[in-house]
Amino acid sequence: MQLRPYQVEAKTAIQTEWQKGNKKTLLVLPTGAGKTIVFAKLAEDLVRNGERVLILAHRGELLDQAMEKMKKATGLKCALEKAEDTCLNSWYRVVVGSVQSLTREKRLSQFKPDYFDTIIVDEAHHTLANSYQRILDYFNQAKVLGVTATPDRGDMQNLGQYFQSLAYEYSLPRAIKEGYLSPIKAQTIPLQLDLTAVRQQAGDFSTRDLGTALDPYLYQIADEMAKCCMNRKTLVFLPLIKTSQKFRDILLSRGFRAAEVNGESKDRESIIKGFEDNQYNVLCNSMLLTEGLDCPPIDCIVVLRPTKIRSLYYQMVGRGTRLYPGKDHLLLLDFLWHTERHELCHPAHLMAQSTVIAQKMTENIEEAGCPVDLEEAVLQASEDVVAEREEALAKQLQEMQHRKRKLVDPLQFELSIQAEDLAGYVPAFGWEMGPPSEKQLQMLEKRGIFPDEIDTAGKASKLIDRLIKRQEEGLATPKQIRFLEGRGFKHVGTWSFNAAQKMIGQIAKNNWRTPRHLIPQTYKPQEQEDDTWTVAAY
Repeated sequence: MQLRPYQVEAKTAIQTEWQKGNKKTLLVLPTGAGKTIVFAKLAEDLVRNGERVLILAHRGELLDQAMEKMKKATGLKCALEKAEDTCLNSWYRVVVGSVQSLTREKRLSQFKPDYFDTIIVDEAHHTLANSYQRILDYFNQAKVLGVTATPDRGDMQNLGQYFQSLAYEYSLPRAIKEGYLSPIKAQTIPLQLDLTAVRQQAGDFSTRDLGTALDPYLYQIADEMAKCCMNRKTLVFLPLIKTSQKFRDILLSRGFRAAEVNGESKDRESIIKGFEDNQYNVLCNSMLLTEGLDCPPIDCIVVLRPTKIRSLYYQMVGRGTRLYPGKDHLLLLDFLWHTERHELCHPAHLMAQSTVIAQKMTENIEEAGCPVDLEEAVLQASEDVVAEREEALAKQLQEMQHRKRKLVDPLQFELSIQAEDLAGYVPAFGWEMGPPSEKQLQMLEKRGIFPDEIDTAGKASKLIDRLIKRQEEGLATPKQIRFLEGRGFKHVGTWSFNAAQKMIGQIAKNNWRTPRHLIPQTYKPQEQEDDTWTVAAY
């Protein structure tokens, strides 16, 4: 099985992290991007080097998937460590292990602490659970790879307590753009659902309260679904088993071919197979299928379990992002949840890098009243936010530009180059949270950045990497940006180094005054075929 280009990059990056001494590293791939294939191929390389590999998972479906994909991708068979099955005395160098079985002290003690050379944790957002930690602490000499679809660094802050680095991240927007996952269209359903009385539990909404709050709206939701997805293959997430069963019955009364599955369903496998084989076109579940379900034809997701935990929201939506013949997009139905808390996850959070853009996207999608492509929506929201922010920050930037410094304020630089990832950066791993080193501060100052306001090593590293990359790409330097924006020129962060240098040269020749024929507010450099620069208004 041939790896895709990003999968090759991911495998190489993981091995590089281990070689650098970061024994505990993370791989982030969106659901449907082939994370199991990546770690299967990685395990194949490790086995060739004589290593023994343990793949940890907490559910039977994930264990079965790992064994199946390992054999399909590499030809390697796996030993199973679960219930009465054991890998001890097995010839196989790859072991797929159940967390529930291995966490038992009697079971663990049968292994030497150095029995496994590498441990791969599938669905790594569970790593901090006591059961996982007990196993990882026991095999503490092993290299560890955590694999997750967690979408943002805010969610990874907790994982940073255990993992030392992020080896590789492949984002959902990039996967969609490059054609490896399905485009997503979001539609807001104009139905006000009141969650103001729902309590908090373990950092999220109480499932019991959610079920009670949702119950009065189920008939109306079914009517709205009949307008949008009667002929779609739809997966519905609900907070409680009884709510899920009731909603199935309501959908059946509306003409849907609906089924329901939960953790207590004795015929769970046959129900899921019936859904996959089109016996049903809607499958309701009470948060059972957030992981492990691989059904590419799903082309509609209905989230009736509102959450503020992005990794959970991402897992739900990810059940429908796989490609399938004849499927041109995934329809994601979003509801107007009324809550006093504003951290609720919406479709915008799948694509937007900042909270501000996500809020603007959500507003735009609600106003549209029809399915909106999320790729197009994030571009429009970004433009809207930039326009609003430019006006709001004009005064702040002006104050920065008047400071008597030879160096550039980092915030001014980030805003000038429109670096959302830098402006909204949150350190996740231990080393990132420490103070910047003297070497980092010296390098920032050498490259024109005022370093006093950089308070973490992670932010300093990100900023230095961006400065080096801009230099390699021949883009304007911080000092050029500061000088020209101080003269009223716009978007200098997007100019080339040569364009900025030539403009500064023109101003210098004019006794450090901007030539009269130039209008800084509308000036845009354009590189011609003969490598000369002319003035164009826009």
